[in-house]
Amino acid sequence: MTLEDRLTQDLKAAMLAGQQQRVMTLRGLKSSLLYAKVAQKSPRDEPMADEAVLELFAREAKKRQESAELYTQGGSPEKAETELTEKAIIEEYLPAQLSEDEVTKLVDRAIAELEATDVSKMGQVIGKVRAEAGMTADGALIARLVRERLNNK
Repeated sequence: MTLEDRLTQDLKAAMLAGQQQRVMTLRGLKSSLLYAKVAQKSPRDEPMADEAVLELFAREAKKRQESAELYTQGGSPEKAETELTEKAIIEEYLPAQLSEDEVTKLVDRAIAELEATDVSKMGQVIGKVRAEAGMTADGALIARLVRERLNNK
């Protein structure tokens, strides 16, 4: 079963269960998928590759996180909570994220393999870690850890 099929089934189940927040979030995801298909000039009835769907869902989750942070800064905690709830629903479709310790180990290994000694190699190290971790590690976390490690050398 493709991720698109799973999304459709989950949407139907949420509608039958009367879970309004979940229905709204899943409809938004379906809409994002449709926009992506139109932008790529792909047929609407053909499913997208699961990797492309995962990338789209990861972007949507990141948008929700950024919105929640802005709402929190703006003094709207209830709106921030709504965004975080949507993010949690989206993350059900994403692979589990690596812990900071696991990402740190990947960063340390990449730095050793590339023999990086200063910040000038930061892009190469980040690229290597992202290639290994894929979608299981947050890019901002990787960048922060690489910068910290290379600045301390």
